Amino acid sequence: MASTLRKITMAVLAPAMAVGATVGLASAPASAAVWNTCNQYGNTSLNGYTLYNNIWGSGAGSQCIWANSGTSWGVWADHPNTGGIKSYPNSKKVVNKSITSLGSLSSNYNVSVPSSGAYNTSYDIWDTNYRYEIMLWVNKTGAVGPLGSSQGNVTLGGHTWTVYKGTNGSNQVFSFVRTSNSTSGTVDVLPILKWIKDSKGWFGNETIGDVQFGFEITSSSGGLNFTTNNLTVSSS
Repeated sequence: MASTLRKITMAVLAPAMAVGATVGLASAPASAAVWNTCNQYGNTSLNGYTLYNNIWGSGAGSQCIWANSGTSWGVWADHPNTGGIKSYPNSKKVVNKSITSLGSLSSNYNVSVPSSGAYNTSYDIWDTNYRYEIMLWVNKTGAVGPLGSSQGNVTLGGHTWTVYKGTNGSNQVFSFVRTSNSTSGTVDVLPILKWIKDSKGWFGNETIGDVQFGFEITSSSGGLNFTTNNLTVSSS
């Protein structure tokens, strides 16, 4: 939805800041987690993935992230029931290949998400110049919605999506919202990128940089758990 470039840059450039109490760490599996933090932009690298706590929106509450590995991690978040995205905790895999040089780009996901709150579970894919943002929403709950106007439905990458095209003032944003919620599956990302490039002509042969996956949280009052049981991104 209202994703901005600061989701990418601030996690690296901003100083680590403690946000809220560390009570959220009690939600992490103490016997398994190899890393956790409640810092606003806390991040680490594990198994070829970079994990970000990434509390970037205004009016945010407390949030803590933990990880068993780069592909198994979770978040406890207690953000107030107000509008506006508060955070996008995520794991990132760097691709750095142009669309035409990619032989494949796919991902498997398996998540456990709450039935309350307001959030989406999504991929956030960027070109290396951060001019274009491609979001793939695999599930959503509560009063959340993508930027831009609907471009109709399309079946690509193993899923049927409603496509939205818009801008956040800094980037062109193309959002693919799954027509029904899913908590596990495989997304073949490359056909989606080729459809944007070749069928729609919305961008050219961009070099794909970051493939992120996480939870774009608007509200989670009282404290809710979001768990990535497994997430892998592979390319060739």
